[in-house]
Amino acid sequence: MGLERKAGVEAAAFDVADAFAANELFWRNGWTDGLPIVPPTPDLVAQFLEVVRLEADAVVATEPVRQRRITAGKLAINAVMAGCLPGYMPLLTATVQALCAPEYSLHGASASTGGSAPLIIVNGPVRQQLGMEPLHSAFATVNRANATIGRAIHLLLLNVLGSIPGQMDRSTLGHAGKLTFCLAEDEEDNPWTPLAQERGVRSGLSAVTVMAAESPHQVLNEWTQDPRELLETLAAAMRANMLTYSIWAGNYAMVIPRQPREVLTNAGWSKNDIRDYIFESARVKRGQWRDVGKAAIAMRGDEERVYTALRSPEDLLVVAAGGPAGGFSAIVPPWYGNKSLAVTKEIADEYHSPEPHQ
Repeated sequence: MGLERKAGVEAAAFDVADAFAANELFWRNGWTDGLPIVPPTPDLVAQFLEVVRLEADAVVATEPVRQRRITAGKLAINAVMAGCLPGYMPLLTATVQALCAPEYSLHGASASTGGSAPLIIVNGPVRQQLGMEPLHSAFATVNRANATIGRAIHLLLLNVLGSIPGQMDRSTLGHAGKLTFCLAEDEEDNPWTPLAQERGVRSGLSAVTVMAAESPHQVLNEWTQDPRELLETLAAAMRANMLTYSIWAGNYAMVIPRQPREVLTNAGWSKNDIRDYIFESARVKRGQWRDVGKAAIAMRGDEERVYTALRSPEDLLVVAAGGPAGGFSAIVPPWYGNKSLAVTKEIADEYHSPEPHQ
């Protein structure tokens, strides 16, 4: 079996006996995450490049701190390895470009001891074209597109940017989103404006939003029909994150499944209403650090000073996703406040592949 090696340098060819031998070769060289890969044969890589009509050496994006170039060929190799289908390449291309926007701070988020991972939120027709799952077990679905798109980005960071645990990646703990963290918004089952359109993408177009994120915090409130009470539960989770993790304001994602979403929509609440309410509610005083064992920090400044989770209401990414039953919602905290900001990137029309999902 002939296959290509993927790494921070140009691809090189290897001959191995079979897929098992390919997996062992890649594992020994530190080119995988420990899970099985699809061997990136030249024919498969060529199929992925054909979808986006790019040569292997075409530069898709450049990481702005170390000036690492990410070529279409390297992206395709890692996408094959992750188990993607060729039709996923347009979305992966846009995701990489969003991650390399300076405001995302890819190097800082990848190297930090904080252990964040790129949360990938997908909007528009591409969700249905690729057969993505926006409902059941939204953060941990067995859906092929959701799982492998997130994993492809993880492998790319590992192999092309050198985000290797214990080396550039200095995560103290990390979280499972480092393996795959890809979410599709449920646009069909609610009256809310999709996230991408809220962030400037024209209606009917596909886009991806990326955010350097910590692990989701799941909350439960199925005992109210009052939107304010429901949002207070979510705001409480944000306040807890501010006190126990990081007090600095920035993007938070709020993922609301159907049951709690109906409490809000039945009362006529829009995403803007949610953002405005959370902006006012999700705030703490410096002195409250005393209540969580951080008295030494509380004493360094005015203990009455108020900190907000969001710099403005627009920092909150409200996402409709999750299964139809259960009063569960989630907040996804930021890595480090405004040190890394969410970025939305439109998926170019000419990249859309007619290939059906499998």
